[in-house]
Amino acid sequence: MARVKRGIVSKRKHNKLGELTKGYRGTKHRLIKTAKEASLHAGAYAYHGRKLKKRDIRSLWIVRISEAAKNEGTSYSRLIASLKKANIEIDRKILSDLVLNDPQTFSEIVKHSKSN
Repeated sequence: MARVKRGIVSKRKHNKLGELTKGYRGTKHRLIKTAKEASLHAGAYAYHGRKLKKRDIRSLWIVRISEAAKNEGTSYSRLIASLKKANIEIDRKILSDLVLNDPQTFSEIVKHSKSN
């Protein structure tokens, strides 16, 4: 069997890893073994962070809607329950956007949901 020289392949892999870990402190960007480990951990944290971001944004929407609902004289939970009862299918993202950009429409939706 012929001899396989891997110098170029290894160097390319190490360079790619160096680009990924650029800016890391200490040996985490210098040494191959620790850099690879740091890169894997960073990827795991980034993946988890993307999931947490969705959770955080949804809670922000809920806080905005809750405060606007209190100004309209109702609570968040009563507002959501009355919207479901009135078959108004507006999600929290849209309601939050209405609170920020069009408060008059939001108050009309609240009044309409209370009447049903």
